Amino acid sequence: MQASQQRYTTDAASLDALRQDFLHIRKTQKLRQREAAAALGVSEGEALAAFVGEEVVRLDERFIELFESMPSLGSVMILTRNEAAVHEKDGPFEKMSHEGTTGLALGSAIDLRMFYGKWASAFAVSEPLEHGMRHSIQVFDAQGRAVTKIYLRKHSDHAAFEALVERHKAAVQTAGLIVAPAQPSAPATPDEQIDAEGFRHAWTAMTDTHQFFPLLRRFNVGRTQALRLAPQDYAWRVGKDSIETLLTSAAKTALPIMVFVGNGGMIQIHTGAVSTIRTMGPWLNVLDPDFNLHLRTDLIDSIWVVRKPTSDGIVTSVELYDAQGENIALLFGARKPGNPELPAWRALVDKLARDESTNAIAGACEA
Repeated sequence: MQASQQRYTTDAASLDALRQDFLHIRKTQKLRQREAAAALGVSEGEALAAFVGEEVVRLDERFIELFESMPSLGSVMILTRNEAAVHEKDGPFEKMSHEGTTGLALGSAIDLRMFYGKWASAFAVSEPLEHGMRHSIQVFDAQGRAVTKIYLRKHSDHAAFEALVERHKAAVQTAGLIVAPAQPSAPATPDEQIDAEGFRHAWTAMTDTHQFFPLLRRFNVGRTQALRLAPQDYAWRVGKDSIETLLTSAAKTALPIMVFVGNGGMIQIHTGAVSTIRTMGPWLNVLDPDFNLHLRTDLIDSIWVVRKPTSDGIVTSVELYDAQGENIALLFGARKPGNPELPAWRALVDKLARDESTNAIAGACEA
């Protein structure tokens, strides 16, 4: 970050200034950790690392071992976010595994896909609150952006947390964090240079939703570009207000859904019903006891309904994207491999499309 290089460095005096400024701005402006760091022109990881040696412990880089020890903590809250969405789940870690640098956490509550190759630093944080301390483990990428955070609850195993931190405490506890500049996105391939017919044929020949991303790489197609070039009736845009309609309708009928939110280092998944939907300013929220979702609706540029063929039949998703074409969130009907899509989910999404079509016709008539 250019701003952080200008204002703060990793020398002792600069780190002391960062600590003082960070604490001051959080207290006076009532900002969260991420917001305070942004206001100072530093990454969240840089701000947190300035406190190493105080309430922050730098952890070593055995990230897979660290994360596969999470079941020992009992029930916790895990938070994964991107610029426009925050996904929070309460529950215990259960079945953990990995292959190379890709990990899985599979459980009744916590369901994750970890991409450890994108992880660069991790810290144990003991934050003083008005009543007691809040303990967490926070992971960041090479740019100092948060990958994921695990917060202890009162009923978590605090002794196991202390043992985990002691086991993974880095040998050198020096404050400060040097971050790498963000890599520019690869330029999009022009539509006319893509084998669109071959791409459409390969799309309709899929037998598993997991074949979609290799398909994009094979044809060198961007995510939203793929939706524009999709086979007929396999992808179409719906209005930006459709996400609130979707969540509200699912809540009214107790329809179990899947909500995916991720970033370069983590994908976090909720499976189950949602019940409490609230709008607060630009934020559309799910506020349930074991699942919270916060969506910045003003950062949603487009919403698509997408159909992918599988050996179990068509699977339908509702996909949210920002202005840069980055995915914000994916929503599906709850399902497991080997089972067809829930008819109620398909009916709900089809209704979104019908309502969108009706609104478009009405708007054209009014014009």
